[in-house]
Amino acid sequence: MILADFHIHSSFSRATSKDLDLPHLEVWARRKGVHVVGTGDVTHPGQAERIREHLEEAEPGLFRLKGSFRLEGEWKPPGEEIPVRFCLTGEISNIYKRGGRVRKVHNVVFLSGLEGLERFRERLGRVGNLLSDGRPILGLDSRDLLEILLEADPEGWLVPAHIWTPWFSVLGSKSGFDSIEECYGDLTDRIFALETGLSSDPPMNDCLSSLDGYRLISCSDAHSAPNLMREATLFDCPLSLPDLRRALEDGDSDRYKGTLEFFPEEGKYHLDGHRKCGVRLTPEETRRMGGICPVCGKPVTVGVLSRVVELADRERESVGRGKRPFLSLLPLPALLGSVLEKGPSTKGVQRIYRRLLEKLGPEFQVLTEISLQEIAETAGGLVAEGVRRARLGLVEWEAGFDGEYGKPILFRPGERERFAGEKALFEFSRVEEPPSPRPALQPAAVLERPSLPAPSAGPARAGLPGLLDTSQREVVEAPPGPLLVQAPPGSGKTRTLAARVAGKIEGGVPPERILVVTFTRKAAREIKERLSALPDLGERAGAVRAGTIHAFCRALLEERGRLGTRRVTGRTEAERLLRSAAEETGFPWTRETGPLFFLERIRGSLPEEMEGLDQAFREALARRGRIDLDGLVLEALDLLRDPASAEEIRRGISFLAVDEYQDVDPT
Repeated sequence: MILADFHIHSSFSRATSKDLDLPHLEVWARRKGVHVVGTGDVTHPGQAERIREHLEEAEPGLFRLKGSFRLEGEWKPPGEEIPVRFCLTGEISNIYKRGGRVRKVHNVVFLSGLEGLERFRERLGRVGNLLSDGRPILGLDSRDLLEILLEADPEGWLVPAHIWTPWFSVLGSKSGFDSIEECYGDLTDRIFALETGLSSDPPMNDCLSSLDGYRLISCSDAHSAPNLMREATLFDCPLSLPDLRRALEDGDSDRYKGTLEFFPEEGKYHLDGHRKCGVRLTPEETRRMGGICPVCGKPVTVGVLSRVVELADRERESVGRGKRPFLSLLPLPALLGSVLEKGPSTKGVQRIYRRLLEKLGPEFQVLTEISLQEIAETAGGLVAEGVRRARLGLVEWEAGFDGEYGKPILFRPGERERFAGEKALFEFSRVEEPPSPRPALQPAAVLERPSLPAPSAGPARAGLPGLLDTSQREVVEAPPGPLLVQAPPGSGKTRTLAARVAGKIEGGVPPERILVVTFTRKAAREIKERLSALPDLGERAGAVRAGTIHAFCRALLEERGRLGTRRVTGRTEAERLLRSAAEETGFPWTRETGPLFFLERIRGSLPEEMEGLDQAFREALARRGRIDLDGLVLEALDLLRDPASAEEIRRGISFLAVDEYQDVDPT
């Protein structure tokens, strides 16, 4: 497998690292696991001189760093070194007028060799200044740039860069076109690949039938060497530039293996908004506000998702799975930063990052192949759990907008403490691999990306309240059987659950045989209120059983005469009774006794020394005719462990829904 990152920059470009040179790129390519790297900035005289001085020809169209320029003594991953090759590439900023509008389009050019490169540089030098920036700004039509490239190097090729970026791209909302053909005119047939950029992924691009004939490539667009492989393209073909090109031109799935992607929410132009005003908007919200920022009253920056929705001629569901292969991953520094709640560039994160790569291998292998057991042994169980979640796509987002990168959320509040506090996790006995080993790449999509919002929301199912978007309708209309819904806060999970319950009733499931278990009493009330508001359901909605896990357990005990006259007591009184029981039995009381007792009791793992305390506590409850909240769960569990009782309970439930499922303990 060949991992290629074609589109990068050099230190001759503005706002780039001073160490962004060929020797440092080779070092970081080995650390990342990248086989083919673009040189970047081939049109700049300084970079062209570096290429001639530092590189030597290897395979056709590819170059290797000369031994005398290799950086010795730099830390590196273990094992056999990756054969790093360079290809001649550079980005050009084309700013010109067409159709009465100023167009700003960035293009990446590929040169087949040094002779073609010199002819190309000589031709461009007549058009504009190549010395001012590694990414030159030329008043040259994109179509004419392609013509000059083909005349200078018939084996050269051009790829439109980050095609959705608002400000500088062929399909960008600010200064682009509405189609590839509109931009490149009569030379469109010489375009065979498109770079999709950090803020979109293949399923988003699949919503435009006009892009079906193009191969998608992904690249880092790196402005520093450590940002190499943020995105990349994968091949399985001989190591030469003509073979890489043929794989893209033909789209042969045996040779072109797809792309390594950012999660699009991480890209800095995914959603709409105003960074200065702190306003982040979804496409629907932008349409509702007429494209105007509610804070400053100026037009918002329209992001990639809105632009895709605007030009899309098919919805996500009509695309189908497996159309374009890709793999979404978090860059390892960003992943570690999210896990440790630190910046990706902080010393603590970089120390763990280096340790992982030095002991386990290149970053790509750590992200995709290295066992979670080895990761846990190297960096701790919390990091291993973060990698597991990222591999499975279990990531929530503060999505990027208006030039600000998105922020991944791998752990909800309180989860870190739970994982960090479990001794078993750090003994690695609970670090589990994903349910089935994931290969380096799978057909689109390994994880289900959120569906694109429909350009205009139509009515939901008859009788259901409000409007449901595409992904919510998918949940409501899913066929019978186990169904797991993963969605971030504020995305309408409770509304969707109510709609699915309503659909079950409309489909003939008796409402009294429907059980909805919620995490809070408020959520249970909301479910009931939403169902009661449906005129088609009428009084039937009131028969649905909806409540918290404690309410469900209490009902089980009451229905089977196991609760009797006992009243439920809260945690405050339960702790007071526990302390009294400790005084009766002479158990040594500390500040940690109460929390530890209740935690281990609900886990079913009370220490032997607390068994007498537990007995005294239960007797104290019984004397006062009380049962505590944990006691409800524990006694209901005993009831369910009896086969006859369990079968009787199951017969009364045809449909079970759980809102906000959390595996807080084994019980």
